Amino acid sequence: MEPQQSLESLARELAALPPSLGPVRLIGIDGHAGSGKSTFAGRLAEALGHPPQGAPVLHLDDVASHEELFGWEERLRAQVLEPLAGGRPAHWAPYDWVERRFGPERVLEPAPVLLIEGVGAGRRALRPHLARLLWMETPRAQSWMRGRKRDGRELSDFWDGWERAERAHFSSDPSRPFADTLVRQSSTGYEWSSGTGATVGSAGSVTEGDGLPRA
Repeated sequence: MEPQQSLESLARELAALPPSLGPVRLIGIDGHAGSGKSTFAGRLAEALGHPPQGAPVLHLDDVASHEELFGWEERLRAQVLEPLAGGRPAHWAPYDWVERRFGPERVLEPAPVLLIEGVGAGRRALRPHLARLLWMETPRAQSWMRGRKRDGRELSDFWDGWERAERAHFSSDPSRPFADTLVRQSSTGYEWSSGTGATVGSAGSVTEGDGLPRA
């Protein structure tokens, strides 16, 4: 199977789902920090098409903050979920992790498919609004090692705190048991499987080879 055709088959499957948030099909991509969510979301967005760079992607890193690593639930609801549920554009301000403040407001139109990626994208409060939940099936230790290597020693203290926060989050509000699709990155690309009791590698795959994922 051609790699791009394979990824497009997943995109077609997602685009054919019933809307889950007003006119929007909200697709959650969750997993441990460093598991490859951002990279996979970007490629899936391209396969989905529409706007110049494909389907829009909302990164939860832009919604969280130093003070609220996982306490962004109400902000996301008010700024993004409620407007989109009503078929209106969402107005939200992404967080600047260097300046430690929220930046200029951005507008997110109610597109047919919207990808929301980040740790906690499949949390309890979000699941009722999701048309599909994808989980990046990369082990926690491997994911965190990738993340630390990516960010360098200067962010070592941040990662120490993050790991504690992520453990606590998934302990009280796990996402993986509720995932509709499991996604794994192998040496040749991605493999995924959908449906109840899905086993990674049994349903579809896409081959690509440009190194480790970004997030």
